[in-house]
Amino acid sequence: MAEFTLYNHETSPEESKPLLDAALQNFGMVPNLAAVLAVSPETLECYQMMHAKFQETSFSPEELTVVWMTINVENECHYCVPAHTAIANMMNIDQAIIEGLRNKTPLPDAKLETLRDTTLAIMKTRGALSEEQFTKFYDAGYGNKQAIEILLGLAQKTISNFTNHLAKTPVDEPFAKFA
Repeated sequence: MAEFTLYNHETSPEESKPLLDAALQNFGMVPNLAAVLAVSPETLECYQMMHAKFQETSFSPEELTVVWMTINVENECHYCVPAHTAIANMMNIDQAIIEGLRNKTPLPDAKLETLRDTTLAIMKTRGALSEEQFTKFYDAGYGNKQAIEILLGLAQKTISNFTNHLAKTPVDEPFAKFA
């Protein structure tokens, strides 16, 4: 069975050191996901860049959370579900939204529910949305920009969710209570 190393500043490849420093500065710790990704500085850098860029999209904090958590839950990511639950709490996201996402129960806002449905449809159809799905998405107030922005969140979460499946990344202590 493959074993993945949790790298730190001293043990990581030289190119990963500034990336781990950035994680430490952003989170007050080096999350285990970053510690695993450090084996590939290129992948860690892209992951961090996608995370930052996704936060710059047109989505509100609640909408970012919907996209992230929808993907995490659908991919059954043992690491990202608790990590993004902690992040959602730090972002002061309504508990009803967080619990609805975690438990696959209806969200308290129809627009957010449409965003979740569309994110899932994009995942399941590999982006081949039906006219009906597009119409529902547009009727909720979203447009082509947001459809493409979902792809950025999906790319970011694919790297993290699949890395965590491969590496069986241990959940960090601050996130463990949300596992």
